[in-house]
Amino acid sequence: MNAVVAQQELRRVDGLLEQARSGSLPSLAANGTLTRLDGDRRSSTGQLYAARDQQSANVTLTVPLLAPSRWYQWSHASDQLDVARASEADVRRQVTLLAARSYLAVVAQKRVIDVTGRSVSAARAHFEFSRARRQGGVGNALDEARADQQLATAEAQLENAYTALARAQEALGQAAGADEPLDAQAEPELRAPAPQGALEDAQDLRADVRASRERSRAAERVAKDSWADWLPTLLGSAQPFYQHPASLTTPETGWQAQLVLSFPLFEGFLRVGQRHERDALADEARTQLDGLLRQARSDVRVSFEALQHAEQALVAARRAAERANLTLQLATTSYRAGATTNIDVVDAEQRARDADTAAVQAEDAVRQSRLDLLAATGHFP
Repeated sequence: MNAVVAQQELRRVDGLLEQARSGSLPSLAANGTLTRLDGDRRSSTGQLYAARDQQSANVTLTVPLLAPSRWYQWSHASDQLDVARASEADVRRQVTLLAARSYLAVVAQKRVIDVTGRSVSAARAHFEFSRARRQGGVGNALDEARADQQLATAEAQLENAYTALARAQEALGQAAGADEPLDAQAEPELRAPAPQGALEDAQDLRADVRASRERSRAAERVAKDSWADWLPTLLGSAQPFYQHPASLTTPETGWQAQLVLSFPLFEGFLRVGQRHERDALADEARTQLDGLLRQARSDVRVSFEALQHAEQALVAARRAAERANLTLQLATTSYRAGATTNIDVVDAEQRARDADTAAVQAEDAVRQSRLDLLAATGHFP
């Protein structure tokens, strides 16, 4: 939706450009008048100089011959169109990033379902073994109850994971502008950019920085061109006319041409106030650009640091998941051999499930960190 609104805003600014351009182009107007008086107007000698019924018509062509302020308004409107294009690209960047994060959330949630599904399978196998032992007179009801409780917990977590997946798919559909949930297929390959030149890329490639730079440039041009408000305006006009009946001063048909020079001398300090406003807007835009550049450089540094730690955390999480699953295998084998109770198995199942979930979360953190780095440096989208 935001991308569509940005496109409409671009159309609006394009319309403003057409309006600003109209002041620098010729204009043509046709006028007609019907006049009825209470009676004929005659001089003291009886000569008619204004008839009771009069019809007149004219066509007026006006051409701006010298209009510096209007020309600059046209130029500034063109700058605003460039700003609108850059802003529209920035909105598209934000929408694309939102869709990408939603896509990664679907991928991560599918991995959670895989992990939880394996936990359910392991817990069910443990429960069935505990029940078989009790029925065979070897085990006891306490072991079976513990195993059943662990199975129920794993099944509840699996159902919650499916609910989270449905929400993530709906969020992806919303981000993509679809009126239905969307699914993620393959895991995307996100390659982190090289640190060399990353700061320069952030200043040159990021759409939000380019949009801010365009706004600053446009505001500075408006402030710099304020001197044009003090220049005169010269308009040329030509007007063929028709007057019926003719009067003492106006023939029935004719034409006239005019040159109108307008030189504003004093308007209550209006132009001074406009110049001060434009200077303030230019300084404001420049300050916002400087702040955004600092933020962009900070985003790059933080993203590299976050990615490094996320990758190290992923290595540790995978090692923990491997050891936890190995512990589960050993505990299960020991329990089946009668060397231990199922308390150790239940504890190992819980720890293995938590470790696998943590590994999935660490994988998602790495993917998100790579996406953040790509966005910070302007390489995505």
